Amino acid sequence: MRVHIGCRLSYSFPQPTPLIAILNVHYSRFGDLERTDHLLTTPSVPVESYRDGFGNWCTRLVAPAGVFSLETDGIFRDTGLPDPVYPDARQHAVQDLPVETLVFLQGSRYCDTDLLSAEAWRLFEGVAPGWQRVQAICDFVHGHVRFDYMQANATRTASQTLAEQQGVCRDFAHLAIALCRCMNIPARYCTGYISDIGQPEPHQPGDFAAWMEVYLDGEWRMFDPRNNRPMIARILIARGRDAADVPLTQTFGENTLIDFKVWTDEIL
Repeated sequence: MRVHIGCRLSYSFPQPTPLIAILNVHYSRFGDLERTDHLLTTPSVPVESYRDGFGNWCTRLVAPAGVFSLETDGIFRDTGLPDPVYPDARQHAVQDLPVETLVFLQGSRYCDTDLLSAEAWRLFEGVAPGWQRVQAICDFVHGHVRFDYMQANATRTASQTLAEQQGVCRDFAHLAIALCRCMNIPARYCTGYISDIGQPEPHQPGDFAAWMEVYLDGEWRMFDPRNNRPMIARILIARGRDAADVPLTQTFGENTLIDFKVWTDEIL
């Protein structure tokens, strides 16, 4: 399966403004790109690329005053298969976890585990550890939180999502991640593309999406509490502790977002 992917973000800047963008397909999926999704700017400006502490590909630049756009456009080769499921994947004892996974047991900016630990154990202590427990967490979040684009809030934490029972995909991911960490399961935040391929119409306008990966049975396994079902053409851009680590763009000055488009279209 070939998928046309990309995005266009346009801003208005009152003055030259430094900016960091994380908009390119993750290096782990780079080999699946038939046409590389190079980051282009309008007007053209010098850019510098680097890998952050989580291995994500970042681009830094200075946006000029006025209207400024960032765009990627690539072709991705996907298997066309839905997300894999591993129902027998086991949970590790904390003392047996690899050192590099331990940071994903700790609380973070949006995953306030200290406020959720008692509730997590009340809800999920009786569920068998491993895949079944993580799926129970996803089922709970999917059923407890109402998805609403109009309720997006850049400062909402996992505990606030639990209390307010509404949010967008990043809030679903943050709550599920925090609950997993409370249950001693390493969990990390993922952002990228999820296509509507194979889903019933009408499709919503294109957007980036958030999901999570948890460490079970020696591997990072994907879970999606927002959709809570296997999807086709899930394409990773970045991973981190939570959304604070992987903003699509981080601007260091006043600006107004004036246009935002994302596409993930199957090429027949």
